Amino acid sequence: MKSIHILLVEDNEGDILLTTEALEDSKIINKTTVLRDGRAAIDFFEALNNKHETPDLVLLDINLPKQNGHEVLQYIKKSELYNQIPVIMLTTSSSEKDILSAYKHYANCYITKPIDVTEFMSAIGKIEDFWINIVSIPKN
Repeated sequence: MKSIHILLVEDNEGDILLTTEALEDSKIINKTTVLRDGRAAIDFFEALNNKHETPDLVLLDINLPKQNGHEVLQYIKKSELYNQIPVIMLTTSSSEKDILSAYKHYANCYITKPIDVTEFMSAIGKIEDFWINIVSIPKN
């Protein structure tokens, strides 16, 4: 069975709970690291030298305290060490400006969070199924 490390960067406690619950319901063994602001995410990557396990996938909100998701995305994608990690923007924003900015800075995917809880849980399951079971992700 596959084992992956997912980095969830999200400040909304309800969305954290729903996302981690949906990930736990899957058939994939995963470690989920949760960070609640953009600065913590950048600090996480800066401290990766044997202190943390490099994530296989990043789920990134845009509207974060301290540094927003666009800034975190730019940091990850400019790094020669981490730019191959798939970054999925998972946010409530459906703004065309946010969508364009995310893809301009090499987001691998942009998903607007469904408001309905059942749809949200389903979306997380589909994200995991696609990015883990269908797509080949390089191991760091």
